[in-house]
Amino acid sequence: MLQIDLWKRVVIWALCALGLLLAVPNAFYSKVEGHNDAIAEIELSGTSPEREAMAAQWPGFLPSGLVNLGLDLRGGAHLLAEVAVEDVYSARMKAFWPEVRDALRPERSTIGTIRLQPSAGDELKVRISEPDGMTRAMEVVRGLAQQVVSLSGVGASDIEVSADGSALTVRLSEAEKRATDERTMQQSLEIIRRRIDEVGTREPTIQRQGTDRILIQVPGIGSAAELKAIIGTTAQLTFQPVLGRGSDPDANAGIGNEILPSLDEEGAYYTLESAPVVTGEELVDAQPAFDQNGRPAVNFRFNPTGARKFGDYTAENIGNPFAIVLDSEVISAPVIQSHISGGSGIITGNFTVEESTNLAVLLRAGALPAGLDFLEERTIGPELGADSIKAGQVACIVAFTAVLIFMFLSYGTFGLFANIALIINVGLIFGLLSMVGATLTLPGIAGIVLTIGMAVDANVLVFERIREEIKSGKGPARAIDLGYEKALSAIIDANITTFITAVILFVMGSGPVRGFAITLGLGILTSVFTAIFVTRLIIVMWFERKRPKELEV
Repeated sequence: MLQIDLWKRVVIWALCALGLLLAVPNAFYSKVEGHNDAIAEIELSGTSPEREAMAAQWPGFLPSGLVNLGLDLRGGAHLLAEVAVEDVYSARMKAFWPEVRDALRPERSTIGTIRLQPSAGDELKVRISEPDGMTRAMEVVRGLAQQVVSLSGVGASDIEVSADGSALTVRLSEAEKRATDERTMQQSLEIIRRRIDEVGTREPTIQRQGTDRILIQVPGIGSAAELKAIIGTTAQLTFQPVLGRGSDPDANAGIGNEILPSLDEEGAYYTLESAPVVTGEELVDAQPAFDQNGRPAVNFRFNPTGARKFGDYTAENIGNPFAIVLDSEVISAPVIQSHISGGSGIITGNFTVEESTNLAVLLRAGALPAGLDFLEERTIGPELGADSIKAGQVACIVAFTAVLIFMFLSYGTFGLFANIALIINVGLIFGLLSMVGATLTLPGIAGIVLTIGMAVDANVLVFERIREEIKSGKGPARAIDLGYEKALSAIIDANITTFITAVILFVMGSGPVRGFAITLGLGILTSVFTAIFVTRLIIVMWFERKRPKELEV
């Protein structure tokens, strides 16, 4: 029979009211956005009259979730970066030398003296003075090998050791290179995401493309150059022993050493041991601060492992200088005055407040494991985004109006009921997008326009079924009941297949394609809900009130 229980009516209207309430903030976008930014700043940095005034723009008891605007709607920066994964091989081999040296030293009676030789970036060459001891040297170095930490390299060794006369060569195995590439990409993605999040941008898109590329899209940022300044610095921080200071960058540093320029003193160069004592990977915190002279600086703190190594080194080298190196430049080279325990210290230099803050952000987020080569960079101005929003609005209004007129002309009063449900449907879409914090792109607007067209399909199926039942002589109540009953399977089948398509697009696609898939999928859910439940409830309420003897559909 044509009846809907009271509790079902309450649930249907409650869901509609909740969805529309969640969508309301999008009608006051700038005010709600200012309110949200002010609340975030108050939580982070404390209150102020200006922030309180901005927060008061929107009532706190109302929802404040917004549909985030994508790069093509808000404007922003687009970068395609290639990760120089080969840099990691060289760094691994450079860091492996002290371990090889320490392992071979006890065997000097058999292998003689050991010397590091010039070698390619992805290998380590060590010459021994007693070729007869090569077998023992290879055995000792192979003992340093570890198993590859990777599902594809289970049981494989991370290094390969070979000999050529009196030279022993160590290389990373192919399995370890593959595992290293994967770790490097994952670490780069995570660090880029942390750096961008530290700056407080909204809904960035950071995705891996292919084997060694990363797509970065950040809405609302000023330019691609600004974005590159945030993420392009590798921020490789190391603490290295100082061997000497001079003014000739081309002097012979010696094997295992390097010459790096001073950041503060123009024309000054330091000769350093290549193997660092401690690296930035062992940092757990970095905060902007001021030194004892009131100049901007950065406080840092190591994890227990880094703190122990740093403390041991400073205890053994009191009176000697050591260099703080950032991205192959010596920030400062203080002399160790005493044992530094506790694993904390301060980086000083000719910083501005902004530079010290940015350095703290980079160090806190972590060092990029390898350099980035930017293959593509694009800045999308907010004017273009505004034009896209305007075009999307026009498209939605035209589609919406055309569908409303068509439904009313085709089905009369029943078409009017379908139009009411369609309006509720669009509100529910925006409510859901706001609730899940989805990003709306230009293809996403296309998905909403498509949903508007598809939303009436279910109603058309139902109304045509009702027409058929009326023609076969059924009464009004029975015709409506059978119309919904017989159209239900067709409605579900049609929308399930489209929803599966939306899921595939979301899983296989990226960026704008995902935005389209999200709006399409949510639109299908709301369309089915409004067609099966909302429109039917409106018709039932109308029928109970009017009790018509015959129907005109």
